Amino acid sequence: MTTAPSRRGDVRGAPFGGVYSGLRVLITGHTGFKGSWLAYWLSELGAQVAGYALAPPTEPSLFAALRLGERVRHTEADVRDLNALNEALASFRPEIVFHLAAQPLVRYSYCEPRLTYETNVMGCVNLFEAVRATSSVAVVVNVTSDKCYENREVERPYREDDALGGYDPYSSSKGCAELVTSAYARSFFGVDARARLASARAGNVIGGGDWAPDRIIPDCVRALVAGAPVLVRNPNAMRPWQHVLEPLSGYLRLASCMYAGAHDFDGAWNFGPAAEAGVPVAQVTSAFLDAWGAGEWRGKPEAMGAEPHEATLLTLDSSKAAKRLGWAPTWGVDEVVRRTAEWYRGFYSAGSDEQRAAAAVAMTRGDIAAYTDAARTAAAE
Repeated sequence: MTTAPSRRGDVRGAPFGGVYSGLRVLITGHTGFKGSWLAYWLSELGAQVAGYALAPPTEPSLFAALRLGERVRHTEADVRDLNALNEALASFRPEIVFHLAAQPLVRYSYCEPRLTYETNVMGCVNLFEAVRATSSVAVVVNVTSDKCYENREVERPYREDDALGGYDPYSSSKGCAELVTSAYARSFFGVDARARLASARAGNVIGGGDWAPDRIIPDCVRALVAGAPVLVRNPNAMRPWQHVLEPLSGYLRLASCMYAGAHDFDGAWNFGPAAEAGVPVAQVTSAFLDAWGAGEWRGKPEAMGAEPHEATLLTLDSSKAAKRLGWAPTWGVDEVVRRTAEWYRGFYSAGSDEQRAAAAVAMTRGDIAAYTDAARTAAAE
């Protein structure tokens, strides 16, 4: 069994050993929040990046703010369309594929369960079928969610071999996507196959450029910009908070090891924050408002009606990634919240769309550089 070098994200001077320079990398879901950060980071690493996704899901969007349409080969299409996926992969001939395209919202899954399952389960099947038909692909990382586990809301962090499940349609669909990944790994991507397949599980990421509905940081930003109080649905719910760059660094680390290490790194991987990053929603909201320098929050009034079920406790055990990949979280929750607030403040303090785009690029590039330096320093200690 091959073990990855122990240094986190930087094994030969360049981030991720310089493996991405010149590689053809396809990202599904590159117009979303995490996908946009990943596409930008990969382009900074020197990769040739292509994206396959629906139009940006929000206005504003990080995809537009970073002018990613000018930096990556952009295909606007649906992962439920197998023919379009086949054409995109056959045309670009990627060597590494990151699958992020999904219906990503728990509450929306109650409104659109069929769409959620079609996108998150059959979209996964379609992607794997397209990969099977594309001989250039060496590595596939399917990004699912920490919510794929059968969450009994116990204090013990979940390990990769714990039972899969899901209370709501979104969580269940991610558990299903994990089962699909396992079945394809054993049926079509075994040790004799050219392509290596893994899944990556993370959740509750924050950072600049997220404008999705029903997420606490975007909710804070919308309220602050409007001069309104932030309404918090579940102030006492415990969440493990991490900056978006943390799991993305894990995905990039995993794929780089898979690219160099045959099938030794196939399977499921957790990329969660440190235990002390698990704090209540109310605490993170207050910290964000303090970092912003204004605003107030209130619990959601009972008159607004009952809310659908959402988990109040869910944490991950990332010891496998630490031992096998040399990966560990780098930024504490205070640093994460501060940097996130600074990103949005910088964006909204800029005047024109062009100035906001320039600010978004500068802050995103700055966060990546700061995170890379922090990870390098932590790995050397």
